[in-house]
Amino acid sequence: MQERRLPGRRPLLLAVGAGVTVAALAAGMTSAFAATVFSDDFSDGDTSGWSKSGGTWTVGSGVLNQSNAGSELARQFAGQTSWTDYSVQARVRPASFGSSSALVGLAARSTSSTKMYRLALLGSGRAELQAVNGSSITAIGSASTGVSTGTWYTLRIETSGNTIRGFVNGTQIASGSNSLAGAGRIGLVTAYASGGFDDVVVDSSGGGNPTTPPPTAPGPTTPPPAGWPTPTSSQKVDDTIAVSGTFDGGLRRYYGIGDGGQSESQDPMFELAAGATLRNVIIGAPAGDGVHCEGNCTLVNVWWEDVGEDAATFRGGTTYTVDGGGARSASDKVFQHNGSGTVYIRNFRVENAGKLYRACGNCSTSYQRHVVIDNVVVRDTDAIAGINTNWGDTARFSRITIVDDPDRETSICVKYKGVPKGSEPTEIGEGADGVNCLYSPSDITYQ
Repeated sequence: MQERRLPGRRPLLLAVGAGVTVAALAAGMTSAFAATVFSDDFSDGDTSGWSKSGGTWTVGSGVLNQSNAGSELARQFAGQTSWTDYSVQARVRPASFGSSSALVGLAARSTSSTKMYRLALLGSGRAELQAVNGSSITAIGSASTGVSTGTWYTLRIETSGNTIRGFVNGTQIASGSNSLAGAGRIGLVTAYASGGFDDVVVDSSGGGNPTTPPPTAPGPTTPPPAGWPTPTSSQKVDDTIAVSGTFDGGLRRYYGIGDGGQSESQDPMFELAAGATLRNVIIGAPAGDGVHCEGNCTLVNVWWEDVGEDAATFRGGTTYTVDGGGARSASDKVFQHNGSGTVYIRNFRVENAGKLYRACGNCSTSYQRHVVIDNVVVRDTDAIAGINTNWGDTARFSRITIVDDPDRETSICVKYKGVPKGSEPTEIGEGADGVNCLYSPSDITYQ
């Protein structure tokens, strides 16, 4: 399932808000895991939140376009001059190049209109990570990418101290140490070229290598429930139930959304606002797209009798907890992780599923995502977790019990290469490696 674009989304800039967010930004936007501090997909039809320098800029069909190919330097800047360690990503589509040195690209740590780190798609067909100081341009690294006009490319710059990295379509093309700028805004740039820009996201951590994964959260010594609960009653649902605060269903069965299939157009049964908790709920068939978490959320003792599209999709926020409950009959996956941060799954049982957890491999934003899975019983399931190692995802496992698998066909941790939106990720391996897939033989028990 790909991440769905929300209509009318404005640029999101968390310059003020809860104390912890302000503190993180004031400290230079460093955090254990990626937290989105700015985003814009231009679906609102304007450039509110951006400042222009040169060029002819217009927004059409949810894309920011710079159409003056004769402009020597055309730039749009956003964000804060105090931002230090972060990653900025955007989809970029060159429309025309005036020469082999003309460029369309992305900027980070811009301290002025002419001083920045820049990841440029060049008319020569190469991608180059540059330190730009006026007319002085230092190439940190480059690679031949066969740049073509009319094609979308996902560009990402990561800054961490003096380390600067550049990525094109999820593949690192350059990395080096440079001290030109320690902080600055983000930018969209062209030089003697025209192009389009979309899906700009800034995360508060630089680095595609995994950060130290979270420790396994302690759980009870008792195993997950051995059986499936009996509903206290049943309630047909015609429209999505919005939840803020805590919703306790008293083990009532809710059913009736969607058609029970894998269509990505189905509405969720429950939509949880940031900070919401859903507990003691049985979701029957048809269940539509299950549960959507729009921010941090907690699911306690929630059961899916027949997963439709997905049991739950974690879309916004940084911390999501699934404690207790179970899911069965998920032909694809149970939990879909589209947003940033960490999903904790504990004291859970899964039966007859493709995967228990999947970090999105082709969403519009390639976050570094993490999952911690503890005290889970698995039966008739192809894989427990799928992650994208090229984006630094991690999966940690403990107290996993796999039932009725004498040939040990269940994959514990499947590794993928994440790709831009519109493409399909490729499987590149599986198994513990001490870096992305974290478990030992003693963490897995077969019964």
